[in-house]
Order: sequence, then C-alpha cells, then structure tokens
Amino acid sequence: MKLRIKITVTGIVQGVGFRPFIYRIAKKHQLSGYVRNRGDAGVEIFLEGKEKDVTSFQSELKTNPPPLAQIYEIGTISIEGKNQYSDFTIYKSSQQNNLSGSIIPPDISICNDCLTELKDPKNPRYEYFFITCTNCGPRFTIIKSLPYDRINTTMNKFPLVGKCKEEYTDPINRRFHAQTVACPNCGPKVYLTSVNGKEICHKNPIQEAGKLLSEGSIVAIKGYGGFHIAASSIKPIPLEKLRTVKHRRSKPFAVMARNLEAAKTIADVNPTELKLLTSNSRPIVLLNKKSIFPLSSLVAPDLHNLGVMLPYTALHYMLFDKISDQTFVMTSANPPNQPIIKDNDVALKKLKGIVDYFLFHDREIAYRCDDSVLRVHGNYPVFLRRSRGYSPKPIILNEKSIHSIVGLGGELNNTSCILNDNKAFISQHIGDIENTETRTFLEEATSHLIRLTNSKIETITCDLHPKFATTFLAKKLASKNDWKLVQVQHHHAHIAALMLEHSINEIVGIVCDGYGYGIDGEAWGGEILFSTRESKNFKRLGHLEKQPLLGGDLATRFPIRIAAGILHKKIDIEAWLSENSNYFPHGKTEVELILNQLSKKTNIINSTSCGRILDAVAAILGICFERSYESEPAVKLESLAAEGRDVLNQKPAIKDNTLLTTPLLLSIFNYRKQYSPKDLAYSAHTYVAKGLAELAIEKALENGIKNIGFSGGVACNKIISDTIRKKVESEDLNFIVHRQIPPGDGGLSFGQAIVGGFFKV
Repeated sequence: MKLRIKITVTGIVQGVGFRPFIYRIAKKHQLSGYVRNRGDAGVEIFLEGKEKDVTSFQSELKTNPPPLAQIYEIGTISIEGKNQYSDFTIYKSSQQNNLSGSIIPPDISICNDCLTELKDPKNPRYEYFFITCTNCGPRFTIIKSLPYDRINTTMNKFPLVGKCKEEYTDPINRRFHAQTVACPNCGPKVYLTSVNGKEICHKNPIQEAGKLLSEGSIVAIKGYGGFHIAASSIKPIPLEKLRTVKHRRSKPFAVMARNLEAAKTIADVNPTELKLLTSNSRPIVLLNKKSIFPLSSLVAPDLHNLGVMLPYTALHYMLFDKISDQTFVMTSANPPNQPIIKDNDVALKKLKGIVDYFLFHDREIAYRCDDSVLRVHGNYPVFLRRSRGYSPKPIILNEKSIHSIVGLGGELNNTSCILNDNKAFISQHIGDIENTETRTFLEEATSHLIRLTNSKIETITCDLHPKFATTFLAKKLASKNDWKLVQVQHHHAHIAALMLEHSINEIVGIVCDGYGYGIDGEAWGGEILFSTRESKNFKRLGHLEKQPLLGGDLATRFPIRIAAGILHKKIDIEAWLSENSNYFPHGKTEVELILNQLSKKTNIINSTSCGRILDAVAAILGICFERSYESEPAVKLESLAAEGRDVLNQKPAIKDNTLLTTPLLLSIFNYRKQYSPKDLAYSAHTYVAKGLAELAIEKALENGIKNIGFSGGVACNKIISDTIRKKVESEDLNFIVHRQIPPGDGGLSFGQAIVGGFFKV
C-alpha cells in the first residue's frame, strides 16, 4: 500500500544536522518527497512510498535523531492524491511560521572529529581556528533570524567555495548543510593586533598570542559569544595589573585548563564535575582547590574553590600549542556593570589601557553570550549562571500555559524568560540592570528571543519593586504592546519556579538571599512561605529576625555596619568599633556617627535578609570588611567554613515564627578569640540552616504539606543546603531544590512567568 504524508517536527531541529539526517533515512527507506526548514524553527517533511517503508522511517525518526537534536512534537497528516515526487530532496527553506516554541540550539563546543582534523597536518583545516561541522560550533550567537540558513546568520559574509561547497552538498559528509562550515580559503580570518589596533603579522597569530600570555602579556580574545581577557595564571605582575585596571580587588578569576589532566592538577574533580567539564556545553565549574595549589594566589583570593573550564573552540586549544602553561586566566571582557563586549571596535575603545594585545577575528557576533557557571552539591549540578551552552535551550514543563508570557526578572544577575506552551526559554545572562547599556541589552535580547520562539506575547511579568528598572521597562512594554502586566513578589517568584520545575501544586518554601521587596514594602531575604497554584497570593509563615541596616545600601557594602547594628542591642560595641575604625572609609568620625545613630534609633532600615547575616558574621570574624563584588563576605565565609566544625552547637532560637539571629551574632562575637574562625564560620552556617529547617518543618507539618523547597541566592551555599536537606529528609519530607535554573536571581524571570501563566490571579 502506498502512502503520502506530511510530517511537521518541532524542537531543536535546526542547526543540528536534522535535514541531512532526514535525507539519509528517507533515501535508506526508498522514499520520495522533500524536507525543509520552516520560518518558525520547525522542520517540514513530505513522504511518498510504501506503508512499511514510511513506518520504518517514522520509527527511525523517533529513536535515532542526530545527537544535538531534541524532538518535542511530531505532527502527521495524510495527503490524498497521486505520487508526484521521483526522488527525495532538501528544499529551500520556507518562511512559513505557524508554529511556536521551537528554537535553534545553544553554542556547542568543538567535537572530537573536528578536533582530530584540527591537529592533522594533512587535513585542509589543519590549525584553522573556526573549524566546525554539523555537530559543533556556534549557533545562538550567530543567528539573526529564522529559518536557520547561512543567509540568516553572520556567516552570510563568507560564501562557500571549493571543498567547503563540496562537503556542504555531499549527503554522506558530516558537513552536509552545516551552516557554519568554513575553511582558511573561504571562512573567517583571525589576526593579532597591538593595543592600538595595528596588525602584527605572524604565520599563526593564535599560537603567538599563547606565547605572549605565557610571557606575561594580557590579551583580549574574541570568542563565539564575546571577548575574554586572558592572562597567565602563575605570574603575579599581569594579574596585579588586571585587578588594578579592572577595579577587581579580590573577585575570583576563572581559569581555562588546556585539558582535563591539567584541571586535575589544580583542583579536585568528582564524577559529576567531570561530566560537566567535558560536556558539549563546556561551562565554568566551581572546583575545590588542591591542598597544594600551583597557581597564583591572585587567581581566587581567600577562597577554597575556583572556576575552571576546558577549551571549547579550536582557537582555545591552539593557544596552548607551543607553550608549557597548563592554564590561563580567562575572564569576561566587560567594563564594570556592563555587558560582555562583542564588537571589535568597541573592544579597541573600551579595553585600551587594560590589555596589551588583541586577538580578533572578522566574524560578527550577532548576540553576546557569557560563560555559564555551575557547582555541584553532592551528585547534583547547581546553576550559578545559565548562559552559553545552555541558553536558549528551553526547559520542558509537564503542563502547558494557556498563553505566551514574558518575564523580565529583577535587577541583579538578570535574565528574561519566554513561557510558550509547555516550554520556558530563558535568555542568556544579562547582568545587573544598573545602566543604559545593560537595560538596552535586556530589551534587545528579550525581543530577539520572542522572535526566535515565534511567541505571541499576551502578558508581561516583573518584580513588585516600584523603582526597579525592569519594572519601568515592563510597564512601558505593556502599554506599548497592549500586554497584561503582572507584578510578582521577589521571593514568591523563586518558590513558583521550584513548583513548576518539579510539577508540584503546593509547597512550604525557604527563600534566602540578600534582598527582595516585601509586600509590606520592607526588605525581605530570609523567608518561610506557603504557596499554592490556586492563588497568585502566598502566605508568609515565618522569617529571620529583623535586623538593622545602618546606612541602607552602605551597610551592604561595609558589613561591619550590619554587625554593629545587631550587637548594639546586647553589648557595648564602642571599643570594638574603635579598634576597627580603619575599616570605615571615614575612620573614627564615621564610628562616632554610627554610635550616635544607634543611640537615637533614627532612620534605620530593617531587613530579614539571610545574606546580610552571613555578611555580618564575616565582618565579626575579620574575614571581609568591605564587599568589592556581589556576595563576597558570604562567599569567603563559606570557603572558611568548608574545613570547620560546629563548636558552638547552638540550639536555634525561634520565637513567634521568627528565627532569632541576634543570639548567633552575640555568640560569634563572644567566642571569636576562643575558637578558630573556620569553626565559628561553620557554626554560623549550621545555626542558620537548622533554624530555617526547623521552622519550615513545623509549618509543613501544621499544614499537611510534604514538600519543602529551598531557593534564592543562599541556596547556592553547599553547607547550608546540605544541612537543611538532612534535617528535612530526617522528617520523611521531600526536599526540593533547583536542577535546571539558577536558585539566585538568574532564575527569577522564570518564576515570574510561571506565576503569570499557571497561578490563578
């Protein structure tokens, strides 16, 4: 029996060798017809042939797709009429875009086949920095519009000729219809310049850049999604310069290791971390340093771990070719609080005075995309930043939203999110929305994501804070596009994200971070919430003790101010503050002002923030008196606590649904000379974690809830997360944490979109 059918496939099916795959299996099963990309990122297949051959084709389509493809849905309809095709053909792409929710894949690291060719002197792509194939290379960062054809990417300036053209049209070649295919004759070129942009002629500019790095120079390197600033990881002089010119006094630098063996010489690597490091996403992974650490102490000062990644492009591999260095510092190239630089002219302008050389290439980056960052808790990966290698690959939900929604996130570590049907598309890392450049990046990235997903937005969601830049932007876009506006309380968004990620209807959530605007207008940050999908609202069941933030934002920068406000309730702190007056910008004059403010109790903001409590402990223990990067005091406190033990064994004090933190700070202060800082740091972690767990367990049992979740930036803290887990699971309750999105504000847009799409309003 003869059949004629049309198949529509949605998912990650463009840019992954899907059409060549369809072509090969259609020919294999002696079918006629065509395959073509659609303008909505789907693929259309028309088949004519015997019923048994069509059935075999459909089976292979479902069970054996290309390695990078992900099929979400397959629609099939029968077509009446006589056969009209004598062969099977790859048709020119269609602009048809009736479907929504499909998208091209993220950028993928170089594959082993291309890496082998890169190192083969007999191969025409030997030492070609932009070697790629159907199974690897940039995708998201080169695409301008759909369908995913070369003409719609930044590769359109490099016409295929010679061998590349032959391979592109050869059905049995792995570069068949690979849109990034290129070679030294027809593809992008790489070149080295001085700091003034004057080209330095060299046979192999990449290997020369590697030598310059090894000798102590600082080089800006253009990659797939933006520029990195690279430097030696063992020489102090370039690192000292880099810290000075980037105003980065102690924020850790990520390093790139030449291979896995090199990574293992500087850090411990467990099986889960190894899997992440070597995955085709190639993220930065936080690893514990070796006890004998061979790199400069300037790489990750006062921390027990550091971010490590492996090369993910041919260019990266070639940097190490002619030198003995095992690692380089590789940090994002961006001015303070601005997006990563992607354009050559901007790099020349903004990185002058920071770097000594530039390693450019002439392929345009359509959309910037920063590196992803993960760490491992037990056997589970935790996203600190979800970006290159993952974005904009969607998170698949177990249920469908009635309409399309966009969430704009908060102010820090921002992302946006498109909720379309049962798919949530989270943008690449945007950053802190503190200036025009980052706000513009957010708006452009969100618009691009809406176009790529062919989403018909009806609702826009944002934070509850009335003065956030994202709130203003959401209101502007809602008015401009006639979208419904939904504002979502910060911590509720975190919990909502957990609920839909794990398909649960109700939860008692622990949400801990540095700051979130509460429904009462106060500063929240250590909350126990009850949330159900039956209502947009939630119940605040408990929280950390309200503590004073002397000077508001000034206290978040100088955590000794937080400690002073808390300790002043119980003891005379004048002598202690005087002893540490040099840690205040204005010395003893500032100490006097603080004491006067405390005595009068005027103009003092209160906060339940868990992050601020950890900051205060860090200040009392002398670990960090000034925050020079986000979460610095708390991060350094966790590093110190990593080798500690609970010497205080202090029972958490809970009163009126409030975990009291003043007793903890008082104990840390009183015992600071009796016990080691690392043991007191660990004791502080366990007090907070056990207290939060006890309060959440009590409320869960009272309300008959089996699920307790943990979200917010503090959920990235391994000690606190592990301690809460043990306590919760000892009561036979389910402990729910994030697996697919960051617990911190990088996942906030997802939670906002979820409330708008799944919670009753």
